[in-house]
Amino acid sequence: MSELLPALVAEPKGEVTGSVVWLHGLGADGHDFAPILSHLPLAELGVRVVLPHAPSQPVTINGGMSMPSWYDIRPTDGPARHDEAGIRVSATAIDALIANERKEVASERIAVVGFSQGGAMALHCGLRASERLAGIAALSTYLLLPEETETERSAANAETPIFQAHGTYDAVVNPARGTHARDWLRERGYAPAWHDYPMGHEVCLEEIAELASWFRSIFG
Repeated sequence: MSELLPALVAEPKGEVTGSVVWLHGLGADGHDFAPILSHLPLAELGVRVVLPHAPSQPVTINGGMSMPSWYDIRPTDGPARHDEAGIRVSATAIDALIANERKEVASERIAVVGFSQGGAMALHCGLRASERLAGIAALSTYLLLPEETETERSAANAETPIFQAHGTYDAVVNPARGTHARDWLRERGYAPAWHDYPMGHEVCLEEIAELASWFRSIFG
């Protein structure tokens, strides 16, 4: 992919000392999480936030309707549910965004964050990154391609801070899929910070506050 994904970019007021690549969920776009940035300390910490827009493509579980999506999702269980080829294409595009930020800031000052489908991609890319990242945040999401991730994950991010959050009433991504991802990580020596909240498939004020503290811990 020769061109970077289009993105909304929120610049800090002063020198850029870090960067967050923030990935939206299925059917949304980069504007989806822009409103919560004012509740986070990223601008004061000198952190640029890049909120890319996924390309529009047909999504099988939504009747083949075209919408912003990181990969296709099919109405079946098991490995065939998530389109591996589409995941790989999006991973290449997201990795290119991270590499672009790497031109200005060190990799250990770059975090990748995502919600739902975007959170799955944040985990997918973050665990495979060849250089140490500042952190990985996976919100209301699950683990993609666990067998492949087992062999493709990078030792560079074995100790990278991971923030995981999920709503206990989530009817879109079953909370069990979130705890499965958490347990998978723990069994392999990662130390994800797990948070759950009495909410659905969304974010809440308590989660935003704890994200703010996490950002301070990795960028402060």
